[in-house]
Amino acid sequence: MKKSIAALIALFILAAAILPGCSKLKETPYSAIFNNVFYKTSNDAEAALAAAYDPLASMYLGPSTIMASDFSADQAYPRIVVGRNTMTSFSYDANYTLQKTNARLYESPEQIWTSGYAGIERANLLIENIPAIDMDTVRRNSIVGNGYFLRAFYNWMLSKNFGDIPLKLKSTSGVGNAFTAKSAMADVYKQIYSDLDQAIPLLQSYATGTIRKGEPSREVAMALYAKAALYISDWPTAEAKAVQVINSGVYHLMPNVLDVYDVTKEDAARQENMWAFESESVSLGRHQNLTNLTGPGTFASVVYGPAGSGSMFVYEAFFNSFDPVDKRRLLMDTSAVNTAGVRIPQKTITPITPQGVLIKKYIDPSPVIAGSSGSNIPILRLADIYLIAAEAEARLNGATAAAYNFVLPVRQRAGLANLPAGLNQNDFINAILQERSWELFAEGDRWYDLTRTNTFLTVIPKAVNNVYPVRTPAARNRYFPIPLDEINANPLLKQNPDWQ
Repeated sequence: MKKSIAALIALFILAAAILPGCSKLKETPYSAIFNNVFYKTSNDAEAALAAAYDPLASMYLGPSTIMASDFSADQAYPRIVVGRNTMTSFSYDANYTLQKTNARLYESPEQIWTSGYAGIERANLLIENIPAIDMDTVRRNSIVGNGYFLRAFYNWMLSKNFGDIPLKLKSTSGVGNAFTAKSAMADVYKQIYSDLDQAIPLLQSYATGTIRKGEPSREVAMALYAKAALYISDWPTAEAKAVQVINSGVYHLMPNVLDVYDVTKEDAARQENMWAFESESVSLGRHQNLTNLTGPGTFASVVYGPAGSGSMFVYEAFFNSFDPVDKRRLLMDTSAVNTAGVRIPQKTITPITPQGVLIKKYIDPSPVIAGSSGSNIPILRLADIYLIAAEAEARLNGATAAAYNFVLPVRQRAGLANLPAGLNQNDFINAILQERSWELFAEGDRWYDLTRTNTFLTVIPKAVNNVYPVRTPAARNRYFPIPLDEINANPLLKQNPDWQ
């Protein structure tokens, strides 16, 4: 049934896309999508919830969500192949032509748009239809809460990548509501706040122990609230929601930062990995491709796994920016062990990127299916929430004792002392932004820190190496262009001004 609903939606979208080209025929559409044969039982509700989560797999399989951010930023870069380097060189166009030419659309920002609106459509269906189903009340509320949470998440993903976006708050029932114009970012975030306000009382607390794998707890919704507020400089809300999560006491930092990413310890790591893309190595449709991308390439590795394309590396300068005693530095490496047990320097593995440093956050030595990794991708982590609280407090009140106390657990876990005492407000904020860079590297976060602080134009030209000796972002690169396919299909949709 889940597939039949998705097929109906896809069929309608296809019809809507071709209608503008046939407008001269003045045909009157008589069809619409009906859900009166579905959304009757608890099984229907569970199937609909699974369908609402499916777009996450499309976002993280490529994974376009990680590549759009990290290949644009100053931490990681790709091998110059199949169009993914256009984000690093800022040479993509409004049609993402090179990615399409090389069949790599799932690695393109366009995939974020496509998956985001597919997810919103399905979240809307949850919100509209699940409340009427006769089923266990707690579970029904949780599913509806998931719907509000997912709609907020998908809108947040879309807005931070594309700026002003269409707000789609009703499911598509016919041609009459198939098209939506863009809303200002302030209105998008107002809706994100509203959806999270709806989700929080409906979701269960992580303390109850009844949160199903891959679904958000009440505290996760608060964490998304805090991070959304961070992105629009709503410092009071960002701090208040982050403090709610911290003071709830139901999530904790893993004592060893390496264990956060250990594929064999993922159940235990959920105490810090509040919400993640739950990759499954038993299913090619639910795995992620980061393990393959970050593998050393040219040979199989007993550490990284049996597959690796050598396509994603850390800049050597970023690696060198870490304090040598920083335990997070161990999540990178300048060499790899092959299947013969021989350690080989990374610079000799492939001549394409001799300065490349390997990423060890997504290794999976023994996947069930070769080339399919079970290593989860963090989306919201408690360490991030501590740093949000620290930044928000500093933005509001300067480098207070509270701000220092928020960052302290993250630095202690890394094996470092707290930030130097006596920093002024600006220096403390810059230190927190640097801490975020070290803590969250290769997790699809850094580019948005640079764009929300409007520092990408000065930071990125310095992030170069022998593979990318010159990088010159323009002001228009702050947001990605809205895919031309979407503009051609929606007569109400206008391209971002800087891309017109």
